[in-house]
Amino acid sequence: MHHSYFVYITTNKYRTTLYIGMTNNIQRRLPQHVFDSENAKMSFAGKYGCIYLVYYEIFEFPRQAIHREKELKKWRREKKNELITSFNTEWETLNNQVF
Repeated sequence: MHHSYFVYITTNKYRTTLYIGMTNNIQRRLPQHVFDSENAKMSFAGKYGCIYLVYYEIFEFPRQAIHREKELKKWRREKKNELITSFNTEWETLNNQVF
């Protein structure tokens, strides 16, 4: 069985807060950001309204995705903005592309 692993960035409607995550099922994961039912509290992404997908990368192996997620989280905001803009020049919401 073949899986794809996603590293993704979501933002809020004002594009002021970014959330970086990794998953093997992006269609299931994105809606989970609004409410973390396991812990019965708002997730970080839900609390800050980071529900708009603006960037993603696909990997074949989970270790690659985990490494990339950690790398991106260490970047300064300006570098993250440049990465998103190089992939999605208008910072359009890409949620429909992955569903």
